[in-house]
Amino acid sequence: MNDPISRRAFLKRSGALGTFAALDWMLPIYARSDSLSVVTPTTQLSGDVINLTIARTPFRIDDHIATATTINGTVPGPLLHLREGQDITLNVTNHLDETSSIHWHGILLPPEMDGVPGVSFPGIEPGATFSYRFTIRQYGTYWFHSHSGGQEQAGVYAPMIIDPIEPDPVKYDREYVIMLSDWSFSSVDSMIEKLKKQPGYFNFQKRTLSDFIQDAMRDGWRPALDDYLMWARMRMDPTDLADVTGHAYTYLMNGLTPAANWTGLFHPGERIRLRFIQVGVMTFQDIRIPGLGMTVVQADGQNVQPVEVDEFRIGPAETYDVIVEPKEERAYTIFAETLDRSGFARGTLAPRPGMAAEVPSRRPRPLRTMADMGMQHMSGVDHGNHAPGNATMGEPEEGTQHDTPDRHGEHAKEGIHGRHDRHAQPGFPDSRPVRHGTDDHGSGNQFIPDFTQSRMDEPGIGLGNDGRRVLVYTDLKSLKPYPDQREPERELEIHLTGHMERFIWSFDGEKYSDAKESILFRHGERLRWIFVNDTMMEHTMHLHGTWMYLENGAGAYLPRKHTVLVKPAERVSVAITADAPGPWAFHCHLLLHMETGMFRVIEILDAAPGTES
Repeated sequence: MNDPISRRAFLKRSGALGTFAALDWMLPIYARSDSLSVVTPTTQLSGDVINLTIARTPFRIDDHIATATTINGTVPGPLLHLREGQDITLNVTNHLDETSSIHWHGILLPPEMDGVPGVSFPGIEPGATFSYRFTIRQYGTYWFHSHSGGQEQAGVYAPMIIDPIEPDPVKYDREYVIMLSDWSFSSVDSMIEKLKKQPGYFNFQKRTLSDFIQDAMRDGWRPALDDYLMWARMRMDPTDLADVTGHAYTYLMNGLTPAANWTGLFHPGERIRLRFIQVGVMTFQDIRIPGLGMTVVQADGQNVQPVEVDEFRIGPAETYDVIVEPKEERAYTIFAETLDRSGFARGTLAPRPGMAAEVPSRRPRPLRTMADMGMQHMSGVDHGNHAPGNATMGEPEEGTQHDTPDRHGEHAKEGIHGRHDRHAQPGFPDSRPVRHGTDDHGSGNQFIPDFTQSRMDEPGIGLGNDGRRVLVYTDLKSLKPYPDQREPERELEIHLTGHMERFIWSFDGEKYSDAKESILFRHGERLRWIFVNDTMMEHTMHLHGTWMYLENGAGAYLPRKHTVLVKPAERVSVAITADAPGPWAFHCHLLLHMETGMFRVIEILDAAPGTES
């Protein structure tokens, strides 16, 4: 009975094992690599009362010793194994010399339990204990993390698995949590300081004279020069794929470096559930397991109709559950390559400890194009219209204009009542390109695309050109229809903006410190919220307190998400049922973007403005 696989089978037959129980079943989750870490997580926590501590702890990154900020002394923190319908008390004690917090990401709960200092509670002072109490109203794969300063990057994050009351529709023989994170020996504050002084500080993959010559030989000297001058006038670089790269980050899988090689065991022929949780604060990763297809069965904790893929992109704060079925008695590499190709996390699925498979070579880093930037409908480029502070581009091709009214900015600023300027088909955004309005968002914004449009059927930059099946948002359909099938009664539009030269990120050109009012929702209303990305970077937008229904064409089966990836020059439409009164945070989940202004407070009002008793 020393084999952990045999022990788990015994416990399961004896009724002692739930979906993710038994200490020895947890060991492979974080790897059996005690010699490679000062502290190695080996526990999960369950029960109706759970005690957590936040403190600083020594942490090994290969041959270097760092100081991490930890939950119960480990990175990641212990897995919380809970159940739907449970009344839970989580006592969090802060042993730091600064205020701390825990946010329960994607969990539906009262606003005062959400854990965002300055929005829903004051934070946990040094030496104090705060008790989070709420009823668990959902099930699936989730996680929790600090919402205070740079503590999340420093290690304050951990997984949370919630068992359903009803039998799980997803059948599997074993499961593993795969937490992806980015570790740095630099603090968030020092990173922001460097980026404010030099926006490409961490970018060591810029184009060279050799690249320009190759472009000229392929496209001609004049087109290559025009393209170079265009990027120069915008003060941007086509290699700006990530603000912080592998130069500053070591990419971890379950707290272990690629060299440490996290390993999960299996018997050939088993169905294995992998619960991917992206906690990297600034990193998008492309996940594949060479030799194994994956079936996506859950997104952001919500069951979806199974989708067979070879690869998927996951952004900060998203989660995906997949099923794999290794048939052969050999090792398989779990490869999590960063979007900018500057680094990767790596682990192994194997029938025996100590086995490893080949680690794939990283693909060449992709390049942004003018099409990525909202120029795909241009017949020409007016190089004379590029102001130093705000870049605009080109003129539309003949026939691309249509009678859609200019909706830019008006809805986000007109308050609670909104108005209908345009109706999309139920459950599907208008996919035609929409011309940007006249508002350039002021000095808080560097770039304005001529057009934005839905790109949910696109895999994203650097994907989809090698024959692999890549997950796209239009693949996602909920397993069952959700109760609220109302057509939204009003629309809001908010623009994701930023100034990379100054490293300021914002909404509608206004950073959080300058925002004078909350964004207001009416309790019980069904509304459509459109995110318009006016920047050249991907963002993941996270709404606390309630779900976003991704309007991806799935009709009655719109998938629910707590975090939505928005590509450059993209319009993403979500439907929201405002069912949770109170103040809630809304922000980009790239931590440095949130910290420099890409944050707002959403207020769900019990009654319409002016009618409160």
